[in-house]
Amino acid sequence: MGFSLLILLATIATAVAFPINNQNYLVMPHGPLTGSGACVSWRLAVETNNIRDFSNKIPDKCEDYIGSYMLGSQYRQDCKLVCDVAYEYAKGLNLTGDGKDVWIFDVDDTTLSCIPYFVEQGSWELNVHSSYAQWTAKGGLPVVPEALDLYKKLIKLGFKIVFITAMHEENTESRIKNLKEAGFTEWEKLIFKGDVLVHSAEFKSSKRKELEEAGYRIWGNIGDQWTDITGTNIGDRTFKMPNPVYYVP
Repeated sequence: MGFSLLILLATIATAVAFPINNQNYLVMPHGPLTGSGACVSWRLAVETNNIRDFSNKIPDKCEDYIGSYMLGSQYRQDCKLVCDVAYEYAKGLNLTGDGKDVWIFDVDDTTLSCIPYFVEQGSWELNVHSSYAQWTAKGGLPVVPEALDLYKKLIKLGFKIVFITAMHEENTESRIKNLKEAGFTEWEKLIFKGDVLVHSAEFKSSKRKELEEAGYRIWGNIGDQWTDITGTNIGDRTFKMPNPVYYVP
């Protein structure tokens, strides 16, 4: 199936398949992944951080394969496995109950999905400085159901939730509204990047350091980008959600 036809089908599907509270928001396609072994290897290399900063442009020969992966059942299964492993780790911890046990979540493509952005533009190429920023600022991003399930389980275990996002502070109102509509209704802190001109890893490292200096213990840290979970003060364990579509330096 060509990418243009895949996008057309996915666009039709999103009209009924992307309500915020729908746990089955990805419905097309569910068949076997298409694409050459080289594209499977390319995705693996991206996820293991061997291929870095690929200019947010998937190789042309792999667009159909990545489209099938992101819109199909495999992406959801991969997200579920990551969150299941994270929960198994979390429930084995002995929390102090003093309100200082923290779990960090990234936002875009960790808790809220940007897949509709790519469907609407008909391409898997990310334009982070213009159309993407404008699109996310509108809000209405659908939930990543597996992340929401993990979030709820962690709160029941006694963790305080901290969101750290590289989105700018001018989007604070729409992002808070979006998170709450998606089911993320409480948190200890929601930290935006602001206008600081630093790379994502450096920014997130500095904010994690501030948390630890304030007495918080970072037990878990989950994000879709390697820059979410690398650098300093990364926490006791990190978990990488799948995202072969773009790379944040």
